Amino acid sequence: LVSPETSISVSAHNAAVGLAKAPGSTGPWEKFCFGLDASALQERLFVNEENVVGFLGTVLRPPFCSQSALESQPLIEVLDVTEDGIQIRLK
Repeated sequence: LVSPETSISVSAHNAAVGLAKAPGSTGPWEKFCFGLDASALQERLFVNEENVVGFLGTVLRPPFCSQSALESQPLIEVLDVTEDGIQIRLK
């Protein structure tokens, strides 16, 4: 993280933390943890295609599947992510 670019905004009903990667740090962030202290952290995933596919794969897939059933699973593609929503295409 880069300290000067990190920001915090707090209001009566909301809090936002802006984070910036240090120079030389590459690739998207996959997840973050938050909480009151290190012993009570909660993990959250960023919305990206890999995380959506992984989440939907665990939710939609029955615990015991044949190989042919796995091959017929839909292809999931994240098309757009905005503050108001996410657009996903299933093939």
